[in-house]
Amino acid sequence: LGDETVLIHMKTDRIFVLNRTGARLWELLSSGLERSDIQRRMLQEFDVAEHQLTSEVDALVTSLKDEHLIVPA
Repeated sequence: LGDETVLIHMKTDRIFVLNRTGARLWELLSSGLERSDIQRRMLQEFDVAEHQLTSEVDALVTSLKDEHLIVPA
């Protein structure tokens, strides 16, 4: 969907829409990269301050865990 990615939780039928940066985080998480590698790549790809990226990654990862879309390693 353009710059957005749609996640559908198959057990709850809930729909989650990720913007471009959230979609990239999802892609990198899905590839099995470590958190530090993910943040390093995203800092290279997006024009964002490190503290802001860290905060946004924390918030999205927490949300994905709370919704059981990802499980802690």
